[in-house]
Amino acid sequence: MVKPNPFTIVESTRFSAFDPFKVKNGVWLKALIFCNKFTTAFSNSSSMDSFPRSLNPNKHLREQFVSNLPGSSMLEVSALLNNVALLMLLRHTFCSQTVNDACRSLKSYLASVALDYVFIVLPTLLIFTVLAEWVYICMIGLLFLLIFFTAVKRTYSLPYMEGPNASRASISSYRVVTMFITCLCILAVDFRIYPREYAKTETYGTSLMDLGVGSFVLMNAVTSRQARKIKSSMSWWKAAFKSTTPLLLLGFARLASTLSLDYQVHVGEYGVNWNFFFTLAGVSILTSILNVPAEYSGILGSVILVGYQSWLTNGLNVYLLSNERGTDVISRNKEGIFSLFVQPGLCYLGGGSKSTGISTAIACR
Repeated sequence: MVKPNPFTIVESTRFSAFDPFKVKNGVWLKALIFCNKFTTAFSNSSSMDSFPRSLNPNKHLREQFVSNLPGSSMLEVSALLNNVALLMLLRHTFCSQTVNDACRSLKSYLASVALDYVFIVLPTLLIFTVLAEWVYICMIGLLFLLIFFTAVKRTYSLPYMEGPNASRASISSYRVVTMFITCLCILAVDFRIYPREYAKTETYGTSLMDLGVGSFVLMNAVTSRQARKIKSSMSWWKAAFKSTTPLLLLGFARLASTLSLDYQVHVGEYGVNWNFFFTLAGVSILTSILNVPAEYSGILGSVILVGYQSWLTNGLNVYLLSNERGTDVISRNKEGIFSLFVQPGLCYLGGGSKSTGISTAIACR
């Protein structure tokens, strides 16, 4: 006689009149359901639904909401990013004195935060959602406002920073804006008010959210010790362990949280079990192993990118875009794992930017 599968029993009771959480052994059944989510995560799955036996009936619909998207145009993505840049310039041009006085008192700091919200956060939120159809008009309007306020204040002696402080402030602003846009898009993409063309593309195309991982890789590159030519007293493996441990912890925490909450996972993005934090950790480890001087990292980065593009052209893209997955770890997470072959190229390009005109910009701690 074949013994029944306890996981199957638990799942069958989920859709019957019998409520497993009200019985005497409800805690035991809850534990079985939680373990079932982890076991199904590492079982065979389809291309769009990594957990085919999910207890969440809306999960498949949510995955479809962020899947099969063609993206927008590079011109529109550039216009979106230019709007954010113009907002930042407008804020610093219109209220530059408040920026410099922000560190002197709590009152000035709170005033600076309020101005940041009014001039940058709120307009960016509107442009990325309800004003998305007027993105070009917004860009032109902000450009004229910037020209007007610059012309009005040109007779004033504005306390602009110069030298290393200006470079440090520019890179810091880039890091803050990257984090802000990333958080905004991740939270807004699950709502219909966020345009679908800004969400990540499925196969080919360009969208705003496609820039996320590359932006973080570039941001980490220009602030790395290699780019700043700072020698560490630690060996490369100790430095790699120190920098990647938080990322790995975040990666496993996200994996555990998505499984426990039965959150939708777009498998075509990174794979079944891979995520954004694992990619950043892998890039950090690879670049720590290949410790290339900043003056040569740009050349190495270009070679990596050209080589990977040739690999894609010669058949790798067919494998990555196929819906077939095996039972091994590489096949189930092919999108995320194979991205580790190209992301270090972008990282080396960012690290080599020291020799192309922003030498002091990478000293931004």
